[in-house]
Amino acid sequence: MSELVISLRPARPTDAVELAAVHDAAWKEAYRGVLPGVVLEQMVARRGPRWWRNAVTRPRRISVVDFGGKLAGYAIYGPTRSLNLPQGGEIDELYIDPVMQGIGLGTRLFAAARQELAAEGRRGLVVWALADNERACRFYERLGGRVAAETSALFGGRSCAKVAYTFA
Repeated sequence: MSELVISLRPARPTDAVELAAVHDAAWKEAYRGVLPGVVLEQMVARRGPRWWRNAVTRPRRISVVDFGGKLAGYAIYGPTRSLNLPQGGEIDELYIDPVMQGIGLGTRLFAAARQELAAEGRRGLVVWALADNERACRFYERLGGRVAAETSALFGGRSCAKVAYTFA
């Protein structure tokens, strides 16, 4: 009988190639049709293995979910960067490889990041999502997120609405 192991752990520099691949697939799936095509391709291209090797050594934490020896997703998080909101923690990014979505890995990764931030004494959590990324918005709403703020960001000249989901 074989055993399938799911583990959550801090990202390592040796994860850079797999992190870049997950980022590429997840961003293309999430933002195709939401962001201008050229802008999306440029954003994805900037996050190659070299970028990820450097990112794992920066102060913002990156955790990964390992599914049977394959990196299936990641979360980047730390103290809030949203100074106009009272939450102490923020998840900057949470992405799961599209072929691994829908089996609970994102929920596990979210819960682990939230627990780590709470253990540091960071009360509350904020996550920003593009409003047109309906899958992400439904995900955060299912987890109990409440819309607390809205703004917009420019991507290649296109204004995209952003929504802040907060968690107690």
